[in-house]
Amino acid sequence: MAKIDPKPKQPPAFSFTDPRYWDERDLEGELKRVFEICHSCRMCVNFCGSFPDLFGRVDRDIETKEAHGAELIDVTDFTSVTDLCWQCKMCYIECPYTPDQGHAWMVDVPRLLQREKAQRAKQQGITMQDRALGEPGRLGSLMSGTFAPVSNFVNANRLMRKVNEKALGISSKFPVPGFAKQSFEDWLAKHDPLPTAGKSGTVAIFATCLGDYNFPKLAAATVRVLEKNGYAVVRPRQECCGMPNLDGGDIDAARAKARYNVAQLLPLVEKGFPVIVPGPTCSYTIKKEWPELLGTPEAKKVAASTFEAMEFMERLRRDKTLVRDFTKGYGKVAYHAACHLRAQKIGTPGARVLGLLPDTEVEIVAKCSAVDGTWGMKAQHYEMGRKYAQKLKRGIDDAEAKLVVTDCPLSAQRILQENDVEALHPMEALAGAYGLSLT
Repeated sequence: MAKIDPKPKQPPAFSFTDPRYWDERDLEGELKRVFEICHSCRMCVNFCGSFPDLFGRVDRDIETKEAHGAELIDVTDFTSVTDLCWQCKMCYIECPYTPDQGHAWMVDVPRLLQREKAQRAKQQGITMQDRALGEPGRLGSLMSGTFAPVSNFVNANRLMRKVNEKALGISSKFPVPGFAKQSFEDWLAKHDPLPTAGKSGTVAIFATCLGDYNFPKLAAATVRVLEKNGYAVVRPRQECCGMPNLDGGDIDAARAKARYNVAQLLPLVEKGFPVIVPGPTCSYTIKKEWPELLGTPEAKKVAASTFEAMEFMERLRRDKTLVRDFTKGYGKVAYHAACHLRAQKIGTPGARVLGLLPDTEVEIVAKCSAVDGTWGMKAQHYEMGRKYAQKLKRGIDDAEAKLVVTDCPLSAQRILQENDVEALHPMEALAGAYGLSLT
């Protein structure tokens, strides 16, 4: 059996709009090519369950089938490796063989495994589990507001959580966030802007499903901090960013959401409004996935005008326009650098801005929470997710901080469970440092 050439014969089909993306034989050849490279390197063995699983399967074939490497792995192996990937993107950031590194091998494991999941979903259908986890916006709009007390009672009931696990495969042990009595959209409509709002311009907020329905204080804090710094904030009509659909391989649903959101955001972007997103998974999706999903100049234009919330605040700091009349500091702060923040290659802007507060020392904990969208909520992955999150737990414990901060609300849920500590979003911490009211 011949060894697999690591160099692709043609550029890999990374884009959802590329007809080759859906070609089964093309995908099989690409999986084997990339898996052969990974098997020879093995640098990413500690990132997630996918790589140890892959290497074990390749080693099995070498020992029992006289394979050279990954040439004999099959569809069962592909499925297993893909299902253990939670799309944190860290392997791509560390890999020396990626398109971003200019390497001829053009390795992109997260996109490759996303492609395998999408092809499988197209052939076999979207699972009930992925359908349930794929619509957090619709679920939030139904379960928040008037129905929030009932929703939260049911959500907290052990028996109902067990039923939910049996029916939908959502772990009864994962701390699913509760629903708010008042959505962010309602809060925004009723709130009185600060006198400084609008003096520096206007921004559009993409609040995220969690910011809209589960953690509206997070989105409210983002508004207040932006207003404090001279920006009026508008919330255009919006749906879920589509990342949960991508997690489940439902490309059509993700594309539909991207198309709708681009249509809502584009007129504001064309007016010069930046798009501010207080959540790294959603900002990553807008910047990196929407252009691939739609392949349009409009999607690229919106992506280019989108900022993770603290990325925007860091820009103000760099431009020397950040308001610095802070009323308090926090002492030692443990700042969790979320994977989807690091995947955007913008550093840790929240840590830099919080470092400006008086009497504040920031320690960065760059470890994965192993939630990453919907993966960590699934019953079959719950225990593995907790296992991989122990490095984050230890990092926070070792910091001995008075305050824990993370840009990622779902990572905050993991921290709450593992460390028994409520982690704030950096915008919430800034709002507190400014002495701002969120009412």
